[in-house]
Amino acid sequence: MSRIGKKPISVPSGVKVNLDPKTRQIVIEGPKGKLEYEYRPEVDVTWEEGENAIVCTLPEAKAKIRQMRAYWGTVRARIQNMITGVTEGYSKKLEIIGVGWNAKPQGKNIQLNIGFCHPVDMIPPAGVEYVIEGNTVTISGPDKQAVGQFAADIRSKRPPEPYNGKGIKYKDEIIIRKQGKVFGA
Repeated sequence: MSRIGKKPISVPSGVKVNLDPKTRQIVIEGPKGKLEYEYRPEVDVTWEEGENAIVCTLPEAKAKIRQMRAYWGTVRARIQNMITGVTEGYSKKLEIIGVGWNAKPQGKNIQLNIGFCHPVDMIPPAGVEYVIEGNTVTISGPDKQAVGQFAADIRSKRPPEPYNGKGIKYKDEIIIRKQGKVFGA
């Protein structure tokens, strides 16, 4: 049985939950924003207003199938991440390392000067914001997936390389440096 799927999801005050079991749509609205999710048809989601909790269940016949238990835990985790997102939000920090490399706002877009002959423009998805402080870009928003994907897209434009250490990396990422060529050894 899924251990994470069994846990009820507590909903803090100030968060509105709208659940439609017919369309399998859940809408969670809080101080940081509004998120929607269409959950899997194998999993039953119920909103218990008296206990202020959301409960995910799996029918007994489906509980014996490994793939169904995986769906159960995934649906529960996605809903928990939505509640955390609308109350606290998510953020990722990126560092741009390279001589003359930087990022600057260009309207709503972010413009990266990262060693190419042309600047690279990145368009943030809806609900995702960014702040540039020196060579650090902080990406934040209520949707964990959108924040992580936008950070990964920025990083993919110039991933860090192991010889000089230049590139775009996550703030807590450690780049293992390689030794260059040794002549006359």
